[in-house]
Amino acid sequence: MQSRRELIAIGSGMLAASVLPAAAQETKPRYGLIGQMLAQPGKREDLVAILTESTQAMPGCLSYVVALDTANPDAIWITEVWDSRESHAASLKLPTVRAAIAKARPIIAGFPQHFETVPVAGV
Repeated sequence: MQSRRELIAIGSGMLAASVLPAAAQETKPRYGLIGQMLAQPGKREDLVAILTESTQAMPGCLSYVVALDTANPDAIWITEVWDSRESHAASLKLPTVRAAIAKARPIIAGFPQHFETVPVAGV
């Protein structure tokens, strides 16, 4: 027979499992980034082209979205979802990514906003 303490622990675990999304229950949480990037005036389309031409083969990348900021003609938003923080860090060492960063650097005017997230659901 289980003790009262064991039953409470089992019940608490079942409650947590029913409330948290499956992705939040994984032992290794996903890693997300949302950031605003500013291009030099008039260079936003050039920056978008650079950022999207070398993003096909990034192991561990589950989603990489580049979006135009509707309020600022020189700003873009980048939303990334990775299977882990380590996969994101490894991507920054890929030759294609390093080349894209070098090519984009002269037309990047800044990074005014940046948020790290833990993605738990989505399509």
